[in-house]
Amino acid sequence: MTKSPKFAFIKAGWHADIVDQALAGFQQRLDETAPGAEVDVFDVPGAFEMPLLAQKLAGTGKYDAIAAAALVVDGGIYRHDFVAQAVVSGLMEAGLKTGVPVLSVSLTPHHFQPTQAHQGFFAAHFVEKGREAADAAVQISAAHRLAAHPGQKQVA
Repeated sequence: MTKSPKFAFIKAGWHADIVDQALAGFQQRLDETAPGAEVDVFDVPGAFEMPLLAQKLAGTGKYDAIAAAALVVDGGIYRHDFVAQAVVSGLMEAGLKTGVPVLSVSLTPHHFQPTQAHQGFFAAHFVEKGREAADAAVQISAAHRLAAHPGQKQVA
């Protein structure tokens, strides 16, 4: 019998009301497709802090995959696209260094204003992205189990 997967979910604190919706979608989808799956949740101040924590969590060997969610917006002070690129590259590097899949639910909208319309749109979008991340986490953890034990049948 295959053990239920265990995932870590890292959330950036900036725009938490929106980013938290990714976790909601992630957990909803796991309830539908992998009811026994466990999720440990970790909060960090911002997106830039996610890669190092992802690497530390992956290094524990406790998680089948790690998802990290952030909304990186143009605040007019710095180049948000540089921050977003550094975060996504850092998350990829953490996965490559540890062999544990690290998934990004980090979005960088071209135009974001703290209006009701934008907040509502991105909150709904993060729910969907969280659901997609849950599907990816389940699929990639199954693929990794299969790769570790060639010849076994893959069970999703």
